[in-house]
Amino acid sequence: MRTHQIQLGRALLVAMSCWLASCASSEAPPPVKAATPSPKVVATQQGIASLYTDRRTASGERFNGKALTAAHRTWPMGTKVRVTNRNSGRSVIVRINDRGPYVRGRIIDLTPAAAEAIGLTWKMGLARVTLERLE
Repeated sequence: MRTHQIQLGRALLVAMSCWLASCASSEAPPPVKAATPSPKVVATQQGIASLYTDRRTASGERFNGKALTAAHRTWPMGTKVRVTNRNSGRSVIVRINDRGPYVRGRIIDLTPAAAEAIGLTWKMGLARVTLERLE
């Protein structure tokens, strides 16, 4: 009886080992991608951001509220800017494709998609932000 239990235990152990071996992947793990260097910051500003909608942009593009774009008074068209909400800490990278804002005290107008990415809603209207112009 005891010998029978030992043989059954060994058979069970062999079966479990085979089953576990079949679960193992023979493929090598995917290579780890090297971290991309973060873009260099060439200028910063702090101020108030607002949401905006428009039909046309100063660059000639049609306004797209779902795009991550923005309006700035002086930075060149096509400039990439990291906008960080100073209250929430959330940030987004936008592309300047319009001129504005034309309201005193504001430094950038964001599309609804860009504003949502940093936690700015229509109800809030404005947010304190830090802008980082990227190279």
